[in-house]
Amino acid sequence: MDDIKFKRPELEDREIITSYFSKAPSRSCERTFSNVYLWSRHYHVKYAVIEDALIFQDDEFDLAFAYPAGEPHCVKRALEFLMKYSREKGYPLKLYNVTEENFAQMEEWYPGEYQVEYDRDQADYVYESEKLATLAGKKLHSKRNHINKFKTANPDWCYETLDEKNQEECFQMALRWRNQNGCEEDPEKNAEMCVTLNSLRLYRELGQTGGIIRVNGEIAAFAIGEPICDDTFVVHVEKAFAGIDGAYPMINQQFVEHECMDYKYVNREDDTGAEGLRKAKLSYKPAFLVEKGVVTKKAARTAE
Repeated sequence: MDDIKFKRPELEDREIITSYFSKAPSRSCERTFSNVYLWSRHYHVKYAVIEDALIFQDDEFDLAFAYPAGEPHCVKRALEFLMKYSREKGYPLKLYNVTEENFAQMEEWYPGEYQVEYDRDQADYVYESEKLATLAGKKLHSKRNHINKFKTANPDWCYETLDEKNQEECFQMALRWRNQNGCEEDPEKNAEMCVTLNSLRLYRELGQTGGIIRVNGEIAAFAIGEPICDDTFVVHVEKAFAGIDGAYPMINQQFVEHECMDYKYVNREDDTGAEGLRKAKLSYKPAFLVEKGVVTKKAARTAE
C-alpha cells in the first residue's frame, strides 16, 4: 500500500475541508476550517481525502489519525483503509479527537473491538446561548454583578461588531495584550497568541465573526468565533485587559447577545487542564461537555 499523500491546509483548501465537515456535523471545536488552518501551523497537522472522507494526521503522534469526516459509508471505508494502512506500517490503529458520537458509530460497526480513553483536559464546554446572554437565575448572579459593576465604572462603554474599520485597532490591542501577559516566555501562550493574531489578520478570509468592547473610546476586549453546525457557535478567541474589572464577563455576555443568538448553543472550547480556566468555565454552568479521546484496539483476551 502506497504512502498517503498528506498536505498542510492552506487558505484555498477552505471549501473542500468545510464541505466534508458539513457532511458529518459535530459540536467539537476542531471541526471548523479556521481551527484546522490556524493551529496546523503550530501542531503540523496535515490532511488527505481517503475513500471520500477527510482525514487529518498530527506529527505529534507516531501514527495516528483524527476520526474521519464524511458520510457514514465513506467514514467506514476510510476506517478500514486506515486499519490496513496502520497494520502494514507495523502500528495498531490509533484515532484521536474521537467524540462520544464518533465512538458510538465505531461500536455499531465493530462491536467490542475498540476502546476509547477520554481526556478531560480536551473536553469542550458547551452552554445554552440564552443563559450566557441573559445570565438569568441564582447560579449566575455573581456574573450579573460583575457586569453591573463594569457598567457603573465605565458608563461610556459600547459594543461593536468586528469589521474592516476596527480590525487593525483590534490587532494593535492584541499586541499590547501579548506584551502585558508574558507570552514570549511561555511557548503555549505564545502559540495561542500567534493563532489569535493570525485570526485577526485573516479575519475576512476565514469568514469569522467578532465583536469588541470599547472603554473610553479604546478597545478593552474582543472575541472571535464562527458556527460549527446548525445549532452551535464556537468562540475561538476571547481577550480582555485584566486591569479593567469585569471586561471578560462583559465581552462574553455581549458577544453572545449580539452574534450568537441564532444558535441554541455556544461552544467555548476546552480548559487545557489549567485549574483557573477550568474553574472559570465551570462557573458559567455548561449545559454539557463535548468529550474527546483516543481510540485503540482492545487487547485480545488470552484463553485461561
